[in-house]
Amino acid sequence: MTNGKRSWARGRLAELLGLEVPVVQGPFGGGLSSVALASAVSEGGGLGSYGGHILTPDGIGELVGELRKATARPFAVNLWVPHPDEAAAPPDRDRMARYAGLLRPWFEELGLPTGQLEEPPPAPAFAEQIDALLAAEPPVISFVMGIPEARVLDEARRRGIRTVGTATTVEEALAIEAAGMDAVVASGSDAGGHRGSFLRPVNESLVGTFSLVPQVAQAVSIPVVAAGGIADGRGIAAALTLGADGVQIGTGFLATEESGASAIHRAALQGPDAHTTVLTRAFSGRLARAIPNRFTREALAYENELAHYPLQYTLTRPLRTAAAERGLAEYVNLWSGQAAALTRPRGARDYLVELIAGTEAALGHVAP
Repeated sequence: MTNGKRSWARGRLAELLGLEVPVVQGPFGGGLSSVALASAVSEGGGLGSYGGHILTPDGIGELVGELRKATARPFAVNLWVPHPDEAAAPPDRDRMARYAGLLRPWFEELGLPTGQLEEPPPAPAFAEQIDALLAAEPPVISFVMGIPEARVLDEARRRGIRTVGTATTVEEALAIEAAGMDAVVASGSDAGGHRGSFLRPVNESLVGTFSLVPQVAQAVSIPVVAAGGIADGRGIAAALTLGADGVQIGTGFLATEESGASAIHRAALQGPDAHTTVLTRAFSGRLARAIPNRFTREALAYENELAHYPLQYTLTRPLRTAAAERGLAEYVNLWSGQAAALTRPRGARDYLVELIAGTEAALGHVAP
């Protein structure tokens, strides 16, 4: 896919990560990532990514092995950095009962055993996950929700692993650069899925992509990756014009044939409701952007009473899994950015080719 005229692709991000085109596939969590998708994007010259935050340490090692078998090109594995309050002791019995009670009506409606609400399995420990990932030595490790401790970044550097942090504000981008990471994703509030704010509350960190990108590009010296509401070549061209060194695209790749999205999720991305999204804590306990459905609307009345992440995510997993299996879109976390209407079903490689052509056309249109 190399093109001698493609000067926009031969920038700092491509050089840093060994890419042909500075397009990063968003790392989907919760089983939405797939080896097939990540390897297809990497083989196409971009950076395929896999969200590993729900994997066990053993699973992380196996994942990196599978990705290496699928592609010889660079790829990234993403982990969530836990907030301090998420490392606190489990809630007491009374609080646990309140959390379970809020979800019980939906469990009963779907005929699910409510015993799963009383003793949910523990989430994987980040410290064990990151140690396993460092040992597996993927080409790139990306982080969201915060900055890992210095020893993690030092060890990544020693092993030759590139690190990428995610910022939702200029303040966070500066902190990522100061920590010594190699690049920063400037994730605007247009983006689908979980908001990664970690220095201020999310409601103080909702900066739109094309307000955030030029400010971050002006503030830091490391490569900047624009993310949020970018789904075609026009968005890529706009991001590059505003100072980004590359882009990260989530929802567009989520709609491709290789993603791990369920059939009802894919259908929702193409449906009439995809023009509207909502920030909700209902599914995971952390604010995330999704296409609204019955569950997000009904849970809104209890928004401030729900468990925090990762407990809420664990508690709702049986509900989400059963709904996806039964084709009940009203109970599924339909993560989506605000540009879903620009997506359509296709193979990931075809989508990447289209993105490249669209970028060149858009840049040619605005060239002097």
